[in-house]
Amino acid sequence: MQKIETDLTRMLGIEYPVIVAPMFLVSNAKMIIEACKAGITGAIPALNYRTDADFRKALDEIRSATNKPFGINLIANKSNLRLEEQLKTCVEYKVGFIITSLGSPAHIIKACKPAGIKVFCDVIDEAYALKVEAMGADALICVNNQAGGHAGKIAPLDLIRAIKKSCKLPVISAGGVGNGAQMRKMIDAGACGISIGSPFIASVEAPVTEDYKMACVSHGAKDIVMTTKLSGTPCTVINTDYVKQIGTTQNWLEKMLNSNKRIKKWTKMITYYKGMKSLEKAAFGATYQTMWCAGPSIEYVHSIRPVKQITEELLQGYFEKAEARAAAV
Repeated sequence: MQKIETDLTRMLGIEYPVIVAPMFLVSNAKMIIEACKAGITGAIPALNYRTDADFRKALDEIRSATNKPFGINLIANKSNLRLEEQLKTCVEYKVGFIITSLGSPAHIIKACKPAGIKVFCDVIDEAYALKVEAMGADALICVNNQAGGHAGKIAPLDLIRAIKKSCKLPVISAGGVGNGAQMRKMIDAGACGISIGSPFIASVEAPVTEDYKMACVSHGAKDIVMTTKLSGTPCTVINTDYVKQIGTTQNWLEKMLNSNKRIKKWTKMITYYKGMKSLEKAAFGATYQTMWCAGPSIEYVHSIRPVKQITEELLQGYFEKAEARAAAV
């Protein structure tokens, strides 16, 4: 299969402009290794590891299996009490790139630049894109309204075009891609790559339960809803019976606590902690209280497959779309 050359592939030295998106609880070393072997790359949330020792063990596992670049996702706001420790480890290991989320990336960029580590920042609009561009980011992860997890508010193509018009940095589109034809649309619109997560939840290498994987197979885009129950920030989940039972918005007490200026910070931290624990229980154990995080792109997931096969099918669809367009001209 021929290579695809873009700003992202040149920046990282990879064959195809695809990042397996960092997914809380889902991403692991095996997925990243297989992604690198397939000519793409991937990232893992540092928070997937309980201790720095566990984090380092995973980094060592990846490094022993591949010399290709891979990334780490860092939560940059105050809810991440381990940020400084995680950042120090990333710099020490000189990971290929950092993806920053939920907070100012200024000090992360400052720490990574001397180490030659690229920093890609999650953005959901032009205003924030301009801010992180001024801080010295290397690329923008443009999180649109079709993304899984903490989604944006703007449609994929509209967001790419708006940010390309305002910023000079390379744009990586996150959300709205479940097959190769959709990937082609993002690249044609000006993105230098895509960040794709939900289809890889149903991969052989993912560490989550078969129930979670099969939920991605059996549900589609119409089954994805937004909830504020998990972190206080809108987040996409599969609309299971449990989600329907508890609702997707915070109750009056939660709303009141979150609006109190004195305790808002601590309330959000507690909400986030409880929400992440709920996700963990559902991801790794059989429980009625299932809250499975996923995005609309599960619409295109029809079976559990290895990372390699998911990647190959994505790229095959990309090239078929390109060939069809060329034939029509």
